Amino acid sequence: MNINRYDFYNKRKDIYDKILNSNTSTKVVLSFLMACFTGIMAQIIIPLPWTPVPITAQTFAVLTAGLFLGKKYGLLSQILYIILGIAFVPWFAGMKGGLDIVLGSDIGYFIGFLIASYFIGSITEKNRNIHKFKSMVLVMFVANFAFIYIPGLIGLAAWLYITQGVVIGIIQLIMMGLAPFIIGDILKIIGVASISKIFLPKE
Repeated sequence: MNINRYDFYNKRKDIYDKILNSNTSTKVVLSFLMACFTGIMAQIIIPLPWTPVPITAQTFAVLTAGLFLGKKYGLLSQILYIILGIAFVPWFAGMKGGLDIVLGSDIGYFIGFLIASYFIGSITEKNRNIHKFKSMVLVMFVANFAFIYIPGLIGLAAWLYITQGVVIGIIQLIMMGLAPFIIGDILKIIGVASISKIFLPKE
């Protein structure tokens, strides 16, 4: 039993090291695949009648991007997701695409995807012990609720003002752009932290 366990530990270390040390072409391909994964997860969607921002699963992909690809290529995956979605791939939430979606009510969240993936990659590259469950929950919590939702809420408020002339209060803004997503996001954070604990090496 111990031999099998140690073999698993060595194998996951080898795989993770190969990903981080792979050549540029391979990393770009992995970034593209992660962008595709983000687009797929964006189609798991629950529209909400009181807000233009729907519940989706795409933040799960955003959180895993930096975790597996590091800061540079985790960020690249989200850049590709946004650029290709603007250009010709209808993989934003609800099978939509185009610049108008990125510049719409979700503009701040898209910006947050870039920040969060880079932040997670920066932390995980520096310290493999951060891959432990409790440490990763903390990292993901900060990335999700600070680096995605702060720009997300700012962008939503700005969009409402520019398009509808509405100056929204902080409580209403939170009810539209944060509160409905908390439970789902906590589940995503636990899921990503569990993946980290099982599949990523520790020192």
